[in-house]
Amino acid sequence: MKLDRITLREIRMPLVHPFETSFGLTTVRRMVLVEVESQGAVGWGEVAANELPRYNEEWTDSAWLLIRDMLGPQLLGQSFETAGDVGELSSGVRGHRMTRGALEAAVWDLEARARDTPLWRHIGGSRTSLDCGVSIGIQQTVGELLDKIDVELAAGYKRIKIKIKPGWDVDVVAEVRKRFPSIELMADANSAYSLADIDHLKQLDDFGLMMIEQPLAHDDIIDHAQLQPQLDTPICLDESILSAHNAEQAIRLGACRIINIKLSRVGGFAEAKRLHDVTQKHDIPVWCGGMLEAGIGRAHNIALSTLENFRLPGDVSASQRYWTRDIIEPEVTAPNGQITPPSSPGIGFAVDLDYVNHLAVREETLS
Repeated sequence: MKLDRITLREIRMPLVHPFETSFGLTTVRRMVLVEVESQGAVGWGEVAANELPRYNEEWTDSAWLLIRDMLGPQLLGQSFETAGDVGELSSGVRGHRMTRGALEAAVWDLEARARDTPLWRHIGGSRTSLDCGVSIGIQQTVGELLDKIDVELAAGYKRIKIKIKPGWDVDVVAEVRKRFPSIELMADANSAYSLADIDHLKQLDDFGLMMIEQPLAHDDIIDHAQLQPQLDTPICLDESILSAHNAEQAIRLGACRIINIKLSRVGGFAEAKRLHDVTQKHDIPVWCGGMLEAGIGRAHNIALSTLENFRLPGDVSASQRYWTRDIIEPEVTAPNGQITPPSSPGIGFAVDLDYVNHLAVREETLS
């Protein structure tokens, strides 16, 4: 396979509701879309990087430059057998997995479309009904948080994740558990704590949480291995797990009992599948995390979530929770908190190119 051209578009989409984590507040998403073409077939990817390098080292502008000036020209000049080879072709770039992963995901979509098969089946998925959870950001008041949880439970979502940080944690979780004593509940710390907070974090054991996600440093495994035996609550690692090798290390050290696999964070489907297989071998359940993706990224996450070991509800929820209008047709829906993988080829959704072009603030084609 050879790519004939790669088109980059930056779009800007305001969120329906501002989303706050320990990293900060997001109101508008700037996203780079990647369209690849080979012999008339096209595929789409979406760079999930944030507007600023807070989650990892990447951000919107770095992704644009890296694809335009290095990865794009490199990939256009290469022949490869399958989409799974794309990650290896870009392996000379250290890090920047979200950018590399968007290119790889676009080629997976292209390849699945060319073979007239749904992407989720093309990657080896088997789950035909996906339980969905939601992620709720930090609110101005606990009352607002409780009201939002009410809305999501009424929509049928199977798991509630709330963001926490120092000053918005134990007391807030206590109020949520008091109002909703039996829901599947987890807390996401986004690396906001250290080992000095062990006694404080132990208080979360009182609330029967499914997990606490990434409580310690974004690049840490060893300190999490010290923390996990002191908690009854399972630790779920997110930012620390960039590869199947990282997962092997974390499991061997006892640093977690659950892992969140983000397609973008690990650099695309090839590595995500390897990571999935490692967790399955060790009986560590996984789920699919989100990065406030628009429809293209959301569709790729749906495909990933069909792999067998995605046993826990992920963050892949309906488009309308984030956008007044999404960039795919039809938009993602989750009736009763469940998503059915699409039956159409590739990602299974049509990209609304007219709307994409309306949202685009810049565009560039490499050929």
